[in-house]
Amino acid sequence: MSRKSPLPFDPIAEAARQWALRWDGVAEMRAVTSLMRVQQLVLAELDELLRQHRLTFARYEALVLLTFSRHGSLPLGKMGERLQVHPTSITSIIDRLEASGHVVRRPHPTDGRTILAEITDAGRDLVEKATKDLVRADFGLGELSGADLDALTALLRPIRLAAGDFRADTPTVI
Repeated sequence: MSRKSPLPFDPIAEAARQWALRWDGVAEMRAVTSLMRVQQLVLAELDELLRQHRLTFARYEALVLLTFSRHGSLPLGKMGERLQVHPTSITSIIDRLEASGHVVRRPHPTDGRTILAEITDAGRDLVEKATKDLVRADFGLGELSGADLDALTALLRPIRLAAGDFRADTPTVI
């Protein structure tokens, strides 16, 4: 991951310096700001990589979620919950994927109020191609070793757990 023009200073270190002059919680502010900045940088890199496939990372995630589902389809509401996006956002994501032929909407077979998003063969093919590119690019995390990646995942787990992202008895290893 590289910026086209690196900043001549560390913006997070400067923010921490300024923060310390006014408030407590410097370590927490510095950590969360680092986390958010890395998220933005990685997302920008992944979106750039996926642009050749006419995807954003959000649309890629939706296709992967459908690929992982038992029948290749899920209710839009459930997709929004699992991807942690607003119902309006999941509707927009599915609109784009449907317009590109990667998803179709279908009525739920037993609940007339529910609409399913179903991945098409073209969507499955696109997931395979895009995933190869993302894996080749180490998902934008190539600067970290395997041990570092495992440590980062473990470090973030208690925060996710405390936020109710999953149950405490969920296994940590696949």
